[in-house]
Amino acid sequence: MKEIPKRYDPKQYEKKWADLWVKNKTFASKPDVRAQYSIVIPPPNVTGVLHMGHALNNVLQDIIIRVHKIMKKNTMWMPGTDHGGIATQNVVEKMLLAEGKTRHDLGRKKFLERMWGWKDESGGTIINQLKRIGCGCDWERLRFTMDEQCSLAVKEAFMRLFNDGLIYRGNRMTNWCPRCRTVLADVEVEHKERDSYLWYIKYPFVNGDGCMTVATTRPETMLGDTAVAVNPEDERYKNLIGKKIRLPLTDREIPVIADEFVDREFGTGCVKVTPAHDPNDSEIGKRNNLEKVVVIDVEGNMTSNAGKNYQGLDRFECRAKVIEDLKAQGILKKVENHRHAVGICYRCNTVIEPLETLQWFLKMKDMADMAADAGRAGRVQFFPSNWLKLYLSWLDNINDWCLSRQIWWGHRIPIWYCGKCDGDNIGVFLKEGRNETYSELRKYSSSNEILNNADSIHITEKARPIVNSTAPDTCPVCQSRELIQDPDVLDTWFSSALWPFSTLGWPDENKDIKYYYPTKVLVTGHEILYLWVARMVMMGLKMAGDVPFDSVNIHGIIRDEHGSKMSKSKGNVIDPLEIIEVYGTDSLRFALAKSAVLGRDIQLSDDDFIGARNFCNKLWNATRLILNDIRIKKLTPPEMDKLELADKWILYETAKFTEEIKRGYLEFNNAYTARQIYDFTWKYFCDWYLELAKIRLYSNESGKQNVEVILINILVKILNLIHPIMPFISSQLWDYLKEEVELPADDILNYNGFELKDYAISEDEIKKMNKLMEIISCIRNIRGENSIQPKIILK
Repeated sequence: MKEIPKRYDPKQYEKKWADLWVKNKTFASKPDVRAQYSIVIPPPNVTGVLHMGHALNNVLQDIIIRVHKIMKKNTMWMPGTDHGGIATQNVVEKMLLAEGKTRHDLGRKKFLERMWGWKDESGGTIINQLKRIGCGCDWERLRFTMDEQCSLAVKEAFMRLFNDGLIYRGNRMTNWCPRCRTVLADVEVEHKERDSYLWYIKYPFVNGDGCMTVATTRPETMLGDTAVAVNPEDERYKNLIGKKIRLPLTDREIPVIADEFVDREFGTGCVKVTPAHDPNDSEIGKRNNLEKVVVIDVEGNMTSNAGKNYQGLDRFECRAKVIEDLKAQGILKKVENHRHAVGICYRCNTVIEPLETLQWFLKMKDMADMAADAGRAGRVQFFPSNWLKLYLSWLDNINDWCLSRQIWWGHRIPIWYCGKCDGDNIGVFLKEGRNETYSELRKYSSSNEILNNADSIHITEKARPIVNSTAPDTCPVCQSRELIQDPDVLDTWFSSALWPFSTLGWPDENKDIKYYYPTKVLVTGHEILYLWVARMVMMGLKMAGDVPFDSVNIHGIIRDEHGSKMSKSKGNVIDPLEIIEVYGTDSLRFALAKSAVLGRDIQLSDDDFIGARNFCNKLWNATRLILNDIRIKKLTPPEMDKLELADKWILYETAKFTEEIKRGYLEFNNAYTARQIYDFTWKYFCDWYLELAKIRLYSNESGKQNVEVILINILVKILNLIHPIMPFISSQLWDYLKEEVELPADDILNYNGFELKDYAISEDEIKKMNKLMEIISCIRNIRGENSIQPKIILK
């Protein structure tokens, strides 16, 4: 017999098994006659390295795949990474900044070459780390959201939506990030509570007859006010409606207007209206025909409309100067502490500036209704089920999706414009400071030279779009070859919304998409329920004709032992790779699974990993003890007529726990499953049955063989049941076991230990066993209280 080392050292085995699963293509899949069980990975950003959130999400998926592979399904887990749009571009731009350069110094073409080069060199880091934690993906299917196939799918989806009249271009109030220099969708804006102030400002009447006091959280935007609004039912101000006010710090006059939006209880009940810099004010402006005065530009700096005293200042520098000037003029009445929600860019934490910009939008109402109907009908089920309500609420109140982003890294919008037909509607800004129309610049040089030297290109709303998956040879109207592609790229989440079917080869009707689509389950965090999950359902129904998955398993976020969200600034981040180094991968996986209670956030501490490591050691030592003393060479069923009370009891408990463990796995209740496995293995099998079996195991009596058979049968069952959560130690112990005993399968993944076998035991026998355990527990307690060692025999 090959001796099992006394101490379990995960470093000796984990790399071996991780490499072996990849080398042997253990999780490779091809369509066949079996029932399929497919999952697509939530693609991590190509910039990513494994953090605890990734570890949790992918461990939960790996558990599912291994469970269904053991249950003889044809499992396929599609791996891949996301290009990450803004986040990835920021990484490379920071590298350029360290070199004293910007992307504009390189130009679009050279910058994208740099992006692809960085992606090729560094983009596989997280994939290698996922392999390290044992992820059973079909690695030959590895996809990237900007690879050739996914790019083809993105263009096809855009063209179909455009031709269906669902994609349009228009000027609308949007969320603008001055740091990333791009628009963001509503769901990409995080709203964070911040301590600030309410500034009460006196707005004097033109006729010199007193003033109105307005409360604001953004005094810098007052420079763009075009009215003061009051509620038409507010008796305090009814007689003032229609009067003229002199806007402080400017030479402009603005009216007092009535609008039902105004909250009479907020501040003074008088609201400054800045239609160019607030979405609510924009709507008030439309209803009341107000002018829009833009005083903050796309860089977050004050424009010439703000006046010569403020032009060029950063918006927050301007705030300080405006407050100073208001005080100097004696028209800042008072300041109050005020806590309110501020819109923050989800990528860089910069305060969002509401700006009206020209963007591409996707009409969502009809697609959202389809996705909501699928949820209500149970075609997409949520675990936990309470997430369905939030999913439906968002879909029922959805806004059109802003698709365009003003960055360079991403899927370029497949729209072209004719320089000859639309030259006057295409503005080109050159590095040397010239800002002219394309028609004007054609007089000086060829179109290619113009575009190569352009710092930016601006297309007006009047330009006529030509949609095509590839650059058209000529303009369909005038046959000119001077075609210019739209400078914007698509929101990263557009390609991600196609992920479940673009990765399978859509729009081709190939055997993969026919076999694997719809996929079975999506495992994800709740923070992207709207950004990603709902959009996948909409796109799946619209493009592929069916929901993209049957179930959505939503897990919580990981917090520290005190319940605080992990962040580098707090210093409470747990690095999964460091945990693996100290405790082993199976300990990490078990701790995550055991903590992943459905519907709750997850609190982790070192105690969780220590407990999981101790459990590994317990299983290792139990296996070693059993294999040191068995003599049987073939696994057979126990002889039922020779069963003793303890044998009947453990076989009964094995069947009961197997059923509970299987149910937990199939309902994605991994915390419950892990606890059931732990309790059965440690308490029932090791602490009770194995201790009771030692007497017969160490003897040469006739009962020895039957107890050996029972021990091996249950050990095989335990290894199989625990394998999805702890694949490394279970695989290694299975290997040791099969060297001594002929097992039902050479590979642990080929044995279905979830199959149930009923073992009869009477109520009377259960009572007897419980009584026996109670007596033994009392004896153990007495010995413990009196410090009597177990090896000492009492007479």
